[in-house]
Amino acid sequence: MADDIFDRLMAELHHRVSNLPEGSYTTKLLQGGIPKIGSKILEEASEVIEAAGEEGEAGVQHTVREACDVVFHLWVLLASRGISVDALRSELERREGVSGLEEKRRRGQEKAS
Repeated sequence: MADDIFDRLMAELHHRVSNLPEGSYTTKLLQGGIPKIGSKILEEASEVIEAAGEEGEAGVQHTVREACDVVFHLWVLLASRGISVDALRSELERREGVSGLEEKRRRGQEKAS
């Protein structure tokens, strides 16, 4: 297992997807499926936006905590689909140096084909 917290987190989530440990919050989310996980992602995304509007260092720290909640729930969803951190890295590397507008245009062309 890698020393990077993101690799360790994703490895643990994939382990929980495979084993569904009893009493685990992650297991509860996984058993609720995409609707349950998705609703948590939306809830946490709303909370991170709210926290980002708070003033000062306390607002910064609150934003960090809420952002971690978003990442956690998003990664539960990704693990439930068998998606790895390396898949995310590969996609971000593919996009590196490409304008966001250009990337969006390319995706639109792919859907049209």
